[in-house]
Amino acid sequence: MVAQPKPRMTVDEFLVWAEGQPGRYELVDGEVFGMSPERVRHAEVKASAYLALRSALGRTTLPCRALPDGMSVRIDHTTVFEPDALVYCGPRANPDAIEITDPIIVVEVLSPSTAAVDSGRKFAGYFALMSMRHYLIIDPMKRLVIHHRRGADGLIVSRIATDSTLDLTPPGLTLPVAELFADLPPPADPAA
Repeated sequence: MVAQPKPRMTVDEFLVWAEGQPGRYELVDGEVFGMSPERVRHAEVKASAYLALRSALGRTTLPCRALPDGMSVRIDHTTVFEPDALVYCGPRANPDAIEITDPIIVVEVLSPSTAAVDSGRKFAGYFALMSMRHYLIIDPMKRLVIHHRRGADGLIVSRIATDSTLDLTPPGLTLPVAELFADLPPPADPAA
């Protein structure tokens, strides 16, 4: 018996299909991938990231908005990701939109099954978008943030932060790293 190849989709076909499906999916090179169930830790950090971005925006007069997971980001005609949080600037998105075309900040929270994808394929994909300036990969186990930033010359500069404040310019936000872990209990004392 010969295995039949999986049907491939374009992003437009996928977005129509995905709206009627239970669960969450992403499309990579035309192939549909289901997203694994989340652990509480992942969900709490994801929520903290969104709330921290929203709070940082609230301290400014920038015409930008933070959105939690659930929004699609089209990378090309056969790939679309669903980040854990994002920020876009400019006019408010249509309330019925299911994708954001010009994110400036994207956040992904690592889980055991996504670390390689978040650091590889998604890193390259997100920075293929000209609007992208900051990609934050949050490691909830190590309580650190890998901040990838597009420099003025187009080079991607990376920094690992465990405390202090992230400078997300443009658009002009400051984000205390501690706020990204606000909903997590304190780490266990290894000496205890």
